[in-house]
Amino acid sequence: MESRIDIAKAEPAAYQAMYGLEKYLSTSKLDPILLELIKMRASQINGCAFCLNMHATDARKIGEIEQRLYLLNAWRETTLFTPKEEAVLALTEEVTLISHHVSDATYQKASGFFNEQELAQIIMAIVTINAWNRLAITAKVMVG
Repeated sequence: MESRIDIAKAEPAAYQAMYGLEKYLSTSKLDPILLELIKMRASQINGCAFCLNMHATDARKIGEIEQRLYLLNAWRETTLFTPKEEAVLALTEEVTLISHHVSDATYQKASGFFNEQELAQIIMAIVTINAWNRLAITAKVMVG
């Protein structure tokens, strides 16, 4: 499989705008592990090998354990994730699979753990990783 296009080179202003969202998210007060879980779970759903590789590496660097990374796609069947993380993972799945819409129950559960600003940051993180996944998959960005 060969890469198709280097978006950063072909359209640097657009790429920098996307990168601006990443810079904004890095300044949020959200737990960095939570942000990596969002990025990993959306990337699993979307099948983005490049993003999975990057965010698994990033998660390990900040202290995430292997077992949780291995079981992330089955988070409902383990007790390794906190109720707060479970609420974010459910929201991540529903936003990523948006054609099914975000249920009131999922949104309400997440809003029980986070204030409006934090919830907005979480939603932006989910939307941003989904955009990165779509860019990487379409451009066939390679791992390795």
